[in-house]
Amino acid sequence: MVDSTGERPGPAEQWAGPAPVSLALLQITLIVRDLALAEREFAERLGLRVAFRDPSVATWGLENIVLPMGETFFEILAPTRPDTPGGRHLERQGDGGYMVILQTRALAAHRARVQSLGIRIVLDQETRGSADGQDWAGIHLHPADTGGLMISFDEPDPPDSWVGAGPHWRDFVSNEVVSGLVGIGLRSPDPARLARRWSEVLGRPLASDGRIVLDRGAITFRAGAAGEASEGLAEVRLAASDPARRGERFELAGVRIELV
Repeated sequence: MVDSTGERPGPAEQWAGPAPVSLALLQITLIVRDLALAEREFAERLGLRVAFRDPSVATWGLENIVLPMGETFFEILAPTRPDTPGGRHLERQGDGGYMVILQTRALAAHRARVQSLGIRIVLDQETRGSADGQDWAGIHLHPADTGGLMISFDEPDPPDSWVGAGPHWRDFVSNEVVSGLVGIGLRSPDPARLARRWSEVLGRPLASDGRIVLDRGAITFRAGAAGEASEGLAEVRLAASDPARRGERFELAGVRIELV
């Protein structure tokens, strides 16, 4: 079996949990101080186009852009006022990762598992009968209970839709430079502990190399380097459309982008 990073995963550690249910990388949400600058940089370095600006995020004192690539997405947020969770996150950690959205066809199973672990659910919502035919249900987990990054489990309906990117996102897909998410890397003072916790939370075993392999993408864990925030998103790995560009690394919005 070869995972979506193109690598052959090592054998999993002994797994005492139930059989894993569907789970795939769908979207990485970043938060920045200067949204216009981030929009320009993602267009220049990755060729990505804005498909949607979601007016509903104003409820939380935010503005955003959503950038599709293949069937995966970047969302970039910026606070419009300081007295918000997003604004406080920026004050603590600066530009960088805010949330990972994981797609599933079995949201109820994930909800039951995280509740059994005592993890707080800070948002539990769904839409039905949307005019554009894109429905959705999802839960956000309290990051203090998971470590690393806020986790969202989301079940789009139909499965190939994504309401978070607006009704016409397919018209804005640009795969000239990259064709989608294939992995993320988290940093921590204790990466082994964080990996075990995420394995519990996601209901997925750790491979022998310490990764969590999903149906699309993989999650890795490493120790933080000097000068980095204590725990959070360190890298985002993207599939390079041009094989000659594999191995390129650069920073955007406070995270390292790796083309693989």
